[in-house]
Amino acid sequence: MLLLFQDRRFAPYWFESATPTFLVEILSQRGVFTPQLERLQTEAELLGRFDVDHIATEALLFQTGYLTVHEVEEPMTGYWLYTLGYPNQEVETSLNQSLLPALGVENAPRERKTLFTHLHAHDLAGLEAHLKALFAGLPHDWYRNNPIARYEGHYASVFYSHFAALGVGVTVDDASHHGRVDMTVDAFGHLYLFEFKVVEQLPEGRALQQIKARGYADKYRGTGKPIHMIGVEFSREERQIVALDIETESPL
Repeated sequence: MLLLFQDRRFAPYWFESATPTFLVEILSQRGVFTPQLERLQTEAELLGRFDVDHIATEALLFQTGYLTVHEVEEPMTGYWLYTLGYPNQEVETSLNQSLLPALGVENAPRERKTLFTHLHAHDLAGLEAHLKALFAGLPHDWYRNNPIARYEGHYASVFYSHFAALGVGVTVDDASHHGRVDMTVDAFGHLYLFEFKVVEQLPEGRALQQIKARGYADKYRGTGKPIHMIGVEFSREERQIVALDIETESPL
């Protein structure tokens, strides 16, 4: 609060004054799936554990204040289920900014500026080129040293944290009447629906096809915003995006 009055501007002072180096290192070592941090479910017992050497990830994030309780359920007598999430967008943005280098993104501030430029200008060609270059630039040593690289989760983590670090509206596993699209981004009057696939698991072209076949865009057609359906396909062997298909629907 004192820093706010001193500088006379809003900024993530809480985050800056409590550098989460140890937290970022632990999350990186454990290969945490960063989109999950937006909505993390856990039991009450885990949240009360204080053994630093063996503390659960959700308990660590809760006790350090990076996640807070959003919902409490008692699905059966005596069994309590807690849903955790970020306390506000400031924490979500700041934590993901710190996580990006641990995910292998070099010069994250420069990459964020480029992402902002393309989103603000609604430059789809520029956005495609930027995302392909971002993944092509992930160090090969990072892949070799981190087992999470074997999974689609790594690619989704980089995508989510890159957009969340910019401070735009990001929704993970966005539900519709036919299922859940992997990620929705609401930025500068446009909506971007992302579906992620690994080509070694499914034939190419299936990511965009799934968005269309399952009607993921239906719930947004009354918003008056352009909708960009984006199928992103990664290759484990090539370690980069091998296809990024975009189809746009203009407002009715």
